[in-house]
Amino acid sequence: MRRKIKNKKEIFPDSIYNSTKVTKLVNYVMREGKKNTARKIIFGALEIIKEKGKTDSPLEVLDTALKNTSPNMEVRSRRVGGANYQIPREVRPERRSALGMKWIVEAARRRKGAPMHAKLADEIMLAAKNEGEAVKKRENTHKMAEANKAFAHFAW
Repeated sequence: MRRKIKNKKEIFPDSIYNSTKVTKLVNYVMREGKKNTARKIIFGALEIIKEKGKTDSPLEVLDTALKNTSPNMEVRSRRVGGANYQIPREVRPERRSALGMKWIVEAARRRKGAPMHAKLADEIMLAAKNEGEAVKKRENTHKMAEANKAFAHFAW
């Protein structure tokens, strides 16, 4: 039986950029409930993007980065007759953007030797150019889905 659909909590846009994407990104960066620290990291990263990127709006760079890291297909495990198959599935739009943000933040956290806002800014700018660790993760996910196309008939 399927789960009942959850009522999603409304996300309000942030105060500076007036964007819900920035608010969601703050929530992905936040650790141990320290939202103010997460906001400083995000706003610092967007400020660096504004300076280095030579663009008026760092939100355009962020949108491009999210578009480049968001996967279209992913594999999900399914047990059929005693064997587990990796079945390629299309990703829903909400999950697509969530995975993109999560992968960018994880890639920034894995980098060493710089403050978090600088690492995050670098990762966002690389993702906007279709480079970087988060984009590699997306490519690997697509390769897995392509390799397991033979099991698509098991999809539910």
